[in-house]
Amino acid sequence: MQELGKGGNTAVGAGRITAELHTVGDPVDLSALLIGADGKVRSDDDMVFYNQPSAESGAVRHLAADADGPERVEVDPAALPADVDRVVLVGSCDPDDPARTFRAMKDVSVRATQDGDEPIEFRPPALTDGERAVLLVEIYRRGPAWKLRAIGQGYADGLAGLATDFGVRVEEPEELAVTGRPAPYPDSAEPTPAPPAPTPAPTSLLKPPLGNISLDKGGQASISLEKQDRELVVTATLEWDGGSDARRARGADLDLYALFVPAAEAVRGGNAPGTLVKSGRVPQATRSDGVVYYKRLGSLESRPFIRLNADSRVPGCETLHIVRPDEQGYVLLCAYSALSNGFGSFRSFGAKVVVTDGRGSTVTVPLFENTKTRYWVAIALVDFTGPDGAAIHHIEAYSGRMTERRPVLHVDGAIEMNGGPVEFKRR
Repeated sequence: MQELGKGGNTAVGAGRITAELHTVGDPVDLSALLIGADGKVRSDDDMVFYNQPSAESGAVRHLAADADGPERVEVDPAALPADVDRVVLVGSCDPDDPARTFRAMKDVSVRATQDGDEPIEFRPPALTDGERAVLLVEIYRRGPAWKLRAIGQGYADGLAGLATDFGVRVEEPEELAVTGRPAPYPDSAEPTPAPPAPTPAPTSLLKPPLGNISLDKGGQASISLEKQDRELVVTATLEWDGGSDARRARGADLDLYALFVPAAEAVRGGNAPGTLVKSGRVPQATRSDGVVYYKRLGSLESRPFIRLNADSRVPGCETLHIVRPDEQGYVLLCAYSALSNGFGSFRSFGAKVVVTDGRGSTVTVPLFENTKTRYWVAIALVDFTGPDGAAIHHIEAYSGRMTERRPVLHVDGAIEMNGGPVEFKRR
């Protein structure tokens, strides 16, 4: 791998370049600006980011983090028009949280790859003076060829200030409404002037809702939310239809469990959230005993600020409501299959988890395996420990064969199957 220092440059080909953003700790957003020879964007359409993921018919594309890799930008230099002199890649803190700066970032790097060539990596120097955005690298013309330069310049004004310097009109958080033109006096002999042509709306940096998405196996998605929002209700529902008439006749009683770690006890920097650890291999002191289920419904008015609506013993759904995101650390959503159901897989029951914020973001977490003789499945982990939202991880981890021991959630978000207590539903 070729490593560049600040200010260093290297030649790249005209083929498609994929630049990946890697971070340790708090997330950083990646965006791109298409810049002309005058050092400015040609229009607001030249900013490529989460709200505007493509420019010049896909010559520059923003791709969100998914099962295929971290957040990334793809640049096809050969497809760029002649009046685009360079493409600048920018890392920035979440614009919804002005308190966040790069001082809290342990490690940030950008890695650019092209087919047939070794990767190029740049690690910006530490930014400790309140910077909220950084110019990472630029892909620029040099005669008929292209080169990549490492920049590493920080901006205290964040993505909005950086984009404005390059000519992007950024929407202010609260813009004053423009008053209408007063009507002319009835006796006025002057003609009413034609209304001015509408100006394009400024670029909004607010992250949009996710819409409806379904996670791939091992995938994850993040819902942007304000931790102090007292009106927010996150709903997590276990849905199942029994799978077939025959299976419903034999029994189709599933139960939703929420294992939780409160924010005050949650740890970051241990195991990565969602890591599976072997039973008995981790200290007892790291286990959390928080659980909401049919015998312990929880509460929305006091801790844990999680409540199960009811116990459904027939196919349908069981629903959890989660409030006070500032009080939440990790919530592991599990399903239990009663012994009376027989040996069918959770997938054969049509089981899945659906998580929504009620504000336009709905994440479905399906099951992919046909594992039989298993009574527990950990389906999804909701990680509230990030500063700007909740990350939903696809887990799909099963208990051992014929094992009734409940899963265990640890304070760092690690998951231990077959390590909890045994509790038969009808005994």
